[in-house]
Amino acid sequence: MSKTILCAVDINRPDTEKDVLTTAAKLAEMDDAQLDVITVVPDFGMTVVGAYFQDHQIETAKSKAGELLKEMTKSALGADMDAKVRHIVAMGTVYEELLRIADLNKSDLIVIGASRPDFKDYLLGPNAARVVRHSECSVYVVRH
Repeated sequence: MSKTILCAVDINRPDTEKDVLTTAAKLAEMDDAQLDVITVVPDFGMTVVGAYFQDHQIETAKSKAGELLKEMTKSALGADMDAKVRHIVAMGTVYEELLRIADLNKSDLIVIGASRPDFKDYLLGPNAARVVRHSECSVYVVRH
């Protein structure tokens, strides 16, 4: 039985991620669990590119990501379910942030989407595969 479910979505693909959100919501309803929905903004501060961004631009990006995340969850789940969701915007590498937040929130289940892998993914591994390999809790993968 899950108490907390962490659902990872890409706010740049709301139509594709709708299935991930609705699956996570159904799983949360079945167990009467808390649903946390997370999106991760790339961390520009750790790269050469980061030198070109000022702090207020990074905060603006996080703020806009939060707005888009709330719009996405409200559209996919409806206003009533969205009111119960904890919206999380993290900054960094997707799989690292998912694992960190899952551990921090003591998530019992991570729900993440995955598309059919490209050849490069067999060599490097997509985010979903890394989360599955390294997560200390169960992972539910929703195929696109």
